[in-house]
This record gives sequence, structure tokens and C-alpha cells, in this order.
Amino acid sequence: MNEMFLLKMGEIVLKGLNRASFEGKLHSNLSRRLKPYGKFKIRLLQSTVYVEPENEDCDLDGAWEACGTIFGVAQMCRCRACGKNLDAMFNAVCEYLGDELSAAKSFKVESKRSDKRFPLNSIQISQEIGGRLAEEFPNVLVDVHNPDYTVNIEVRETAAYVHGPSVPGAGGLPTGTGGRAAVLLSGGIDSPVAGYMIAKRGVEIECIHFFSYPYTSELAKEKVLELAHIMTKFCGRMTVDIVGFTEIQEAIRDHCREEYFTIIMRRFMMRIAEAIGRDHGAKCLVTGENLGQVASQTMDAMAVTGAVVHMPIFHPLIGMDKEEIVTVARRIGTLDTSILPYEDCCTVFTPKHPKTKPVLAQVEAEEQKLDVEGLIARAIANTEKTQIRYYEDEHKG
Repeated sequence: MNEMFLLKMGEIVLKGLNRASFEGKLHSNLSRRLKPYGKFKIRLLQSTVYVEPENEDCDLDGAWEACGTIFGVAQMCRCRACGKNLDAMFNAVCEYLGDELSAAKSFKVESKRSDKRFPLNSIQISQEIGGRLAEEFPNVLVDVHNPDYTVNIEVRETAAYVHGPSVPGAGGLPTGTGGRAAVLLSGGIDSPVAGYMIAKRGVEIECIHFFSYPYTSELAKEKVLELAHIMTKFCGRMTVDIVGFTEIQEAIRDHCREEYFTIIMRRFMMRIAEAIGRDHGAKCLVTGENLGQVASQTMDAMAVTGAVVHMPIFHPLIGMDKEEIVTVARRIGTLDTSILPYEDCCTVFTPKHPKTKPVLAQVEAEEQKLDVEGLIARAIANTEKTQIRYYEDEHKG
């Protein structure tokens, strides 16, 4: 039989009466994401997703990489199906895993028997196959405690499956099961990671970017759109709203005290993001803020910023340090783009001594110097929307 994939579900298996809706969403996400790589048969059974190519034209390596970015999968392995008898299992191990096994110093066999009609139990299967393999590969020692390589055999309802060690999947919950969020995407390191982390909880995301031309360049906008493209590997298709923010920043600079510039600017961002998010059906806002990282991310400043909107604001990175965030950014592929040296609107007109403990009443008094409603309305009216397709659609081939 041909090579195929076994994808083990994670916390979906803990769901109750609504488990079927999570499984259905995982199935549809897999079907859509694997479509560029050929025709695959996808079945869900016993907390496992079976992904089987239907012809030899399928791009298995591309499909395997895509499966590793789909939320809802905890563990995954490439395997070969075989008949449910010892001879078929042994032959499948030798043919499919022989090269890896020959290169190992030691091995053991781990078996799982979910089909209880099979006459041997898991331990007996491991003993039988392990004994035969020890004879077939005499230079590879048997070590059941700390083996260099583990042969896995799973006896299921329709067939037996042999494979090497499993690898971690993307984890989390299937995209589309947790509602929709509007992510404030600045172009730095933090916000793409925040978007990834909220998407991991099953949330569909739309992104909002504030653009301050001519203080920020077209290259800065292109950088943000490329980040969104990279994020679709995990987060799925999305819309990026590019909000013209120059007029608002110039008004704050010209009419408000310098030390309040950043906090007032962020309150404008929240108001605009809330309005745009509602149009997309979002139920919350998401930012890459990290407690204490910069002046606008103190507890007092974040409280004053959040007081201006009614939507909940989620901060997935709130307790992480920068090194942890960079590690995630590197793993999901956004870091190299995030560090490109193009300024974003948050670096424009930065005050020398920003307020780290702003008082809400004082901030509101400063805002009364501005035409808040008019500035917001004009910014939203001049928003540019860009549809971001799946990463595979843009980069395959």
C-alpha cells in the first residue's frame, strides 16, 4: 500500500456534545489546505485523521508540510498501511523503515491494538515483530528503555499501520471554531506572533495596519502584507485593512502635550480597530503588547488605552519576555520579515518622555482639543482593504 499520514487530534478529544463540530471544521480545513497538493482521501476515526493520497501525482512532501501548520493536530506521522497479520506487518517495517532501522544503534517496537478482535495484544505484537527484526537486523541492538529508534505498529479497524517516531503538530483548536478577532498588525516582531497565538485557539483573524505616509514608506506597507501572507500558513485566509493614520498623528502632535502623544495615538487605534473589526464580525481586538516592554505597555497605560472601547482586548504575549517571542517568530517564519528596517507609525513623533502612568481624566482632557469623531470617520473612509490568499496558493511551485 502507498504511504499516507496519520494525524492525531489533541484537545478536540476532550470535547463533549460539540466534538463533532470541531472534527468537521478540522476536516474542512485539511481538505482546503491540501487541495494544491493533489487529491487526498481524508477520514476521521478513533481520534485520528487518516490522510491518504488517491493517486501518484500527489505532492506528499508539500502536503506533509501543510499538515504541520493546521491547528487541531497534536501529533503526526508518515506511515504505511498493511494487512493485519504478523507477516504483513514485518514485511512493511522492513520495506518502509528498513533504511532508518539499519542506521540506528538500537531499537524497540511499540504497538497499539485498538482493534480488540486481533488475537494478539500490544505486548505480544511488539515481542513477535521485535524478535523477527532482531534477526533481520543483527547489527542493531534491542533496547526497550532508551532506544535510538522506535518502530511503531498500530492495529486499527481497517488495517495495520507501521511508522517511525511521530512529530508534533501545530496543536491548538481548528481555525474557525473560536470566533473572529481583529489583530492590530504593526509590522514588528510581536504582533504577528500575537495573531498566530490567538489563531491557535481556533480564532479566525483579520488584520488592521496603521499607515503614516509619507512618514512611513510603501516598503513598510509591503512588509506588513508579506507578514500577513506568511501568517496564512497557520491562520488561514484573511483581510488586511490599511488605515491612513497621518492626519490623526499630525493632529495629536499639533494640539496635544507631547508626553500624551503615544497614549492618545493608541486610543485612536483602538477606536478605529473596534469599528473596522465589527464590520468583519470580530468579537475582540488582539494586540502584541507585552507588559512593561515599552512606556505604552505599563499596566496603567494599557488600562487607559483599553478604556476607550467596548470590545475585549486580548494580549496573548502579555507575560512573555522578548526572547520567548523571538523564538516563536523564528519558528513560524515571520522573524526575518519583521526585522526589516522599515519604520512603522508607532515610531513616528515618538515623545522623549512618554507618560508611563497616565490618568484617564487627564488623557480625556487632552483629547477634547481634537475633532475625535471627524478624524476617526475620515481615517475609516480612507481604509484600503487587501485580501490575503493562502501561503500555499502564492508560493507553491
